[in-house]
Amino acid sequence: MRLPLPVILALAALAACRSSSIAPAAPAPTPAASAVRLNYASGNQLLAAMHDRYAGTWYHSLTFVQKTSRLQPDGKWKVDTWYEAMKVPGRLRIDFAPLTGGNGVVYAHDSAFTLSNGRALPGQPAINPLLLLGFDVYANAPERTAALLRKEKFDLSVVHVDTLFHRPMIVVGARAGDMLTKQFWVDAEHLYFVRTLEAAPREPTKVQDVRFVDYRREGGGWMAPRVEIHTDGKLVFTEEYSDVKSNVALDDALFDPSKVKTTKHWFTP
Repeated sequence: MRLPLPVILALAALAACRSSSIAPAAPAPTPAASAVRLNYASGNQLLAAMHDRYAGTWYHSLTFVQKTSRLQPDGKWKVDTWYEAMKVPGRLRIDFAPLTGGNGVVYAHDSAFTLSNGRALPGQPAINPLLLLGFDVYANAPERTAALLRKEKFDLSVVHVDTLFHRPMIVVGARAGDMLTKQFWVDAEHLYFVRTLEAAPREPTKVQDVRFVDYRREGGGWMAPRVEIHTDGKLVFTEEYSDVKSNVALDDALFDPSKVKTTKHWFTP
């Protein structure tokens, strides 16, 4: 079952204006073609390469404060604050401000649990593809990542090469020129996730384009402090992360839906 789009896309995976607390990242240089592998026979090969590149070095946890902006029908932007914590692989907790409201969502055990007034509602099977591709891929066995992506209807047998942000990309799930079939894009040099494309929910003739941008090094891996969602080329949803901390000690109980009322929250104002 799919949760509402803002919840599914709230990350790491998951603001209208760049936060002043995050210094602009210098554009990454375009690598020479000879320095980058482009000849992946399948998505399975690419997932294995992503895993092997950072196995043992990628951060195991991450916390950040998120500025979340949604474009409203009247053309104005609605801005909210979310507090996010993750343990890699597979666990993500999102708390909506104010923290005293007890509202949010927890991803754990391949399920999503909505938090309402400090109480976790019954979980429902759910995979967050952005959590999976942006973070879990470096900790999961490649075979598990591949199985979960196939469950999400990505065709791992179709691979082509493209360019985005003046950088070579490996695209899995669709043929060149096809922008509607579900697909994900990976930076060919650094092997981090950059983009998904698919038909927009409830508007199958339009393209939904989700991008992780402004990547920088973080805790032995990488982190994109800005996420953008475009529908048919129009920016409609953004996330910006501040107060980013990696490899922090997080209580496992934070991700246990049965303990949301009794566990001390990680964020200290």
